Amino acid sequence: MKILFIGDIFSSVGRRIVADHLQDIRETQSIDLAIANAENSAGGFGITPDIADELFALGLDVLTSGNHIWDKREIYEYFVRRPQLLRPANYPDGTPGAGVIKIKARNGVQCAVINLQGRTYMPASDCPFRKVDKILEAIGPGVKVRFVDFHAEITSEKMAMGWYLDGRVSALVGTHTHIPTADTRILPGGTAYQTDVGMTGPYDSVIGVKKEIILERFLTSMPVRMEAAKGSPELHSVVLEVDEATGKAVHFKRHTVRGD
Repeated sequence: MKILFIGDIFSSVGRRIVADHLQDIRETQSIDLAIANAENSAGGFGITPDIADELFALGLDVLTSGNHIWDKREIYEYFVRRPQLLRPANYPDGTPGAGVIKIKARNGVQCAVINLQGRTYMPASDCPFRKVDKILEAIGPGVKVRFVDFHAEITSEKMAMGWYLDGRVSALVGTHTHIPTADTRILPGGTAYQTDVGMTGPYDSVIGVKKEIILERFLTSMPVRMEAAKGSPELHSVVLEVDEATGKAVHFKRHTVRGD
């Protein structure tokens, strides 16, 4: 079976290029399960119920997130209606939403999607390493296909998680930094790994924000109001082929689309 994961959808620019190309990718790549990180899909900061509905209607099966999931308060109650929207699992008990979902892919295979958040230079959260141990134990051996989005700042924390989960999940991909890395590979235990999938949004920018605003911030050290850029849309994703009988990755590649 094949899984598509789309890196951080940023603002209307990211949503538009997903709308333009998702169905074509699903068909040409024979995708059985489509996942995307959508925590920046509302103007670059958070996600709203309407935008989540829009992304699901385009054909995405699961939406993951990260620290910006809390930027729009109206999303809090949405978790109850649509458990396919995840927040990082290692937030404290009692936090709205959930960080894992079992879902049947379009080919009928039962899969688990897990969302975790790093702790280095990130908001306070519980240990993602200990949390994922508990999640995998609860999932049990019956669900072989397991996909993890690790939303974290530093490469070493992501790489450590990749080695920690090697052989226990089908894939561990990183999000959050918005810059794609060139280390797409399958680890010895059969886990596909990439430190960061990159951003789906405006690349004529500084990680999605207008260049002039960020340059002013660096040059003056003064606070500025962030505003999403508009130019050079790109869709950054990975396509994973999994042996559904074992849950091991058998092929893993980057897939990039550049818009007009």
